[in-house]
Amino acid sequence: MRVPSKIRTYCPKCGTHTEHKVSLYKAGRQRTLSWGARQLKRKRRGYGGEPRGMLKRKAKINKKAVLVLTCSRCGRKQLRSLGRLSRVEIVR
Repeated sequence: MRVPSKIRTYCPKCGTHTEHKVSLYKAGRQRTLSWGARQLKRKRRGYGGEPRGMLKRKAKINKKAVLVLTCSRCGRKQLRSLGRLSRVEIVR
């Protein structure tokens, strides 16, 4: 899907429609000391099998694309989901 690099849409902070810069959302680095990461590391120790089992069916092949809209007036960011797409391209 082709998405324009600038979108004129509603900004909740400004209260009006303003120009927004469009970029793709990228997840940050996960915390290594979070509870889930510590639990998985503990389960993987030793000679046991897979901690959560092997996937026996086909996995979903497309990620859900999320846009980050940055207001040009106030700088507020808001996220907008596009759903499952094979490819997202930001057109300049």
